[in-house]
Amino acid sequence: MTHRAYNFNAGPAALPIEVLQQAQEQFVEFGGSGMSIMEMSHRGAIYEGVHNETQALMRELFAIPGNYQILFLQGGASTQFAMIPLNLLSAGKTGAYVMTGSWAKKALQEAKLVGETAVAASSESVAYNRIPDLSEISVPDNAAYLHITSNETIEGTQFAAYPDTGSVPLIGDLSSDIMCRTVDVNQFGIIYAGAQKNLGPSGVTIVIAREDLVAESPKSVPTMLRYDTHAKSNSLYNTPPSFSIYMVNLVLKWIASKGGVAALEQYNRDKTKLIYNAIDESGGFYRGFADPASRSLMNITFRLQSEELEKQFAKESEQHGFVGLKGHRSVGGLRASTYNAVPLESCKALADFMQEFQRKNG
Repeated sequence: MTHRAYNFNAGPAALPIEVLQQAQEQFVEFGGSGMSIMEMSHRGAIYEGVHNETQALMRELFAIPGNYQILFLQGGASTQFAMIPLNLLSAGKTGAYVMTGSWAKKALQEAKLVGETAVAASSESVAYNRIPDLSEISVPDNAAYLHITSNETIEGTQFAAYPDTGSVPLIGDLSSDIMCRTVDVNQFGIIYAGAQKNLGPSGVTIVIAREDLVAESPKSVPTMLRYDTHAKSNSLYNTPPSFSIYMVNLVLKWIASKGGVAALEQYNRDKTKLIYNAIDESGGFYRGFADPASRSLMNITFRLQSEELEKQFAKESEQHGFVGLKGHRSVGGLRASTYNAVPLESCKALADFMQEFQRKNG
């Protein structure tokens, strides 16, 4: 390979080259077993060692307290949209949701199929270009939980701080920004995240859950959709997505080698600053979509003066080795996803390309 693509895909997304190379070396044979980790029993000692080590790495790097379970599930965040209300939304209670964009809307739609819901705050009136202020959030007295989407990949917005919900469990969809910055896990009742943005390939969903919330699920919920099924079996009730979990293991070791989550947070801020500066210093040639106070560290959304110019930008960027810069089909525009594994060099190359494109077309 002579050149790696400048990969700004929104997900599945870039993985560290060091991780890919290590996985390549271990692909055919893992740990002297004479077989790939994909071929071995999930009940065997070798795989269980990887499984348990991955949990331990998550706990250490993300500072997860001892009274939280770490689960490896399947079905992506989209299945969690249903599992949360199925397990937590009992009769007489209300599931409260902060409406911040496309993914928050999908989570609310699933909860409406299960029980009573309420919108605790919304930025729909401004096309979800900002995160509601924490003071705008109104949690119902009978709330079973408050659900937030920490980072909206399509709109490019992110919570700068999380609401204090007191005794009401805070549920966080951190699929697109988990481990991009330090977080106080104690603020949450449950955190969930599809791995395919910051933690590994698609196929495994990480759930970090306070033990009291997953100890007993309603008996009416199907077995595989019950949190207690997985909590009581160490996520080994059925065959887990073993290769995806192994890849998460390698990514977590890569994060540790980079100095941990706090070091990655500074790195991410340095990366995104390059691109946001190219937008802000363009004199209006580029227009950021997200309100500056709600800008995401992971998804940078912007527009040009016309759709024709945006199409030209996307086409020329592809010719220069950039991948994934078209905005989501539902909103258009342009988007650069700068997840943990996207290197600083890629962000600098994009900022340089943006400045050159403006010079030729401004």
